[in-house]
Amino acid sequence: MVIEIDEDNLRKGLLGLVVALVEIIKEALVRQALRRIGSGKLSEEEEARLSGALADLDAALKQIKNENDIEDVVKSVNEGLTEVANIFLNPERRKEELKRYEQKWRRAGDRG
Repeated sequence: MVIEIDEDNLRKGLLGLVVALVEIIKEALVRQALRRIGSGKLSEEEEARLSGALADLDAALKQIKNENDIEDVVKSVNEGLTEVANIFLNPERRKEELKRYEQKWRRAGDRG
């Protein structure tokens, strides 16, 4: 069986995944930075450097998304990762999803 791969879609998908993961890490860094700034333990210079570095990262991510036309891919990956995280972090939701997949597998087994 030969699998044909659209290299452009593969490139966009992989780059979209990487950018989405970096955006998630950036969000965690922003939260950490806000805690550090709020603690009052940073000097004004450190606060400025930290803010500047995060702004530079944000600008770089926007540029990568624009230049590679992957805004929709990144959004889709982020939504998917958020959905997965919600399922794993919410026990009731996880039970519902497991039931749904079990029913789907049973139906597929009945047909097979």
